[in-house]
Amino acid sequence: MAETDDRTEAPTQRRLDQARSEGQVPISRDMVSFTILAMCGLYANFQGAALVRGLADTLAGFLAGAHESAGPVALERGLRGAFTACVPYLAVTCAAAAAATLLQTRFLLNLGALKPKFSRLDPRPRLKRQFGFGALVEAVRATAKLGVVVTGAGFVFLGYLRDLSAALSWSVAWLNGELFRALLRVDTIILAAFFIVVILEVAAVQWQHFQRMRMSRTEIRDEYRDMEGDPLIKRRIRQMQQARARRRMIAAVPDATVVLVNPTHYAVALAYDRNSGEAPRVVAKGLDEVAARIRIIAEESRVPVVSNPPLARALYSVAVGAEIPAEHYRVVAEVIAYVWRLRGLVAAPRSPAAAVAR
Repeated sequence: MAETDDRTEAPTQRRLDQARSEGQVPISRDMVSFTILAMCGLYANFQGAALVRGLADTLAGFLAGAHESAGPVALERGLRGAFTACVPYLAVTCAAAAAATLLQTRFLLNLGALKPKFSRLDPRPRLKRQFGFGALVEAVRATAKLGVVVTGAGFVFLGYLRDLSAALSWSVAWLNGELFRALLRVDTIILAAFFIVVILEVAAVQWQHFQRMRMSRTEIRDEYRDMEGDPLIKRRIRQMQQARARRRMIAAVPDATVVLVNPTHYAVALAYDRNSGEAPRVVAKGLDEVAARIRIIAEESRVPVVSNPPLARALYSVAVGAEIPAEHYRVVAEVIAYVWRLRGLVAAPRSPAAAVAR
C-alpha cells in the first residue's frame, strides 16, 4: 500500500528544536493579559491610593489654572503630572508583559522576527485568516472568554446596585474609598474568571502548536537520513572499512608465528615474541574464502600451518590484536614448541608453556 504524506506522526525533538530556533513557540496572549491584569491589580492594592491622590491633585491644579490666561501651560503641567502618576503602572505593565512572554518561550529571543519581509505585505494570507474557518473558531473562543469575564464582573456590580441610592449622601472621601474597594473586588472576580480561561487557553495553544509540528512518515525518514546518513552510503563506508581492515589483517600474516586451521573453514594466525614476555596475539582470522586467503599467504611466506580444529574454532572468537585467553596457554605453547622444533630453533626455551603462560 502506498505511503501517504499526511502528517500523522508526533514531531521529533529535532523538529521541535528547529521550530524553536525559528521562533515558533506556543504563546498564549491571554496568559500575557492575565499577568498584566494581575500585576496591575496587585500594585493597585498597595499603591492605588497614592495614584488616586496624585491624579486628584493634578486634576485640581489643572482646574484651578484653567481660567487663567496661561491655559496651555496649565494643560501641559496637568498632562505631565498625570503621566508622572501613571509611570509606575506603565512600568508594571511592561515588566509583566515581558515576564509572561519570556516565561512561555523559556527566555527565547528571536531577533530574526525583526527582519523586514516583503511577503508580509501580501494581504491574501491575512484575508484568509480573517474570513476562514479559523477566524470563526477564534471569534467563538473570544466571545466565550468575554462572556465568562463579563459574567464574573456582573455579579459584583449587581451587588452594588442596592447601595446607589445611599451613595448620594456619602462624603467624597468615603465615596472614593468605596469606589476603590469596588474596583478591587471587580478586579479580583475578573482575575478568578480569567484564570480559568487562561488555563484552557494555554492547553489549547500547546495542543495547536503540537498539531502544527506533526510530521509525515516521509519527513521522519528524511530527518533520520539527514542525521544518520544515507543507509546505502553508510553500508558502502562499512564495506570500505572492512576491506581496509581485511587488507591490514592479511598484511600481518607473513609475520605470524603459526596459522591454525580447521582445515578449510577456519584460519587463525598467531604471533608470539618470546622476548617480550607477552602472550601470543591473534593477528588475523577468517572464515571460508578469507581463511583460504590466509592459508595461501602463510604458505607463500613459509609460515607454518597447523591443523587443530578445536583450537582454531576456539581462538576464532578472540578479536584481532587481542591476546589469547589464559585457558589456551598450554595448548598454544605446545603448538609453538612444535613450530620451533620444525624450524630448528635450538635456542628455544626448555618449557614453551612456561614462556607463554604468565
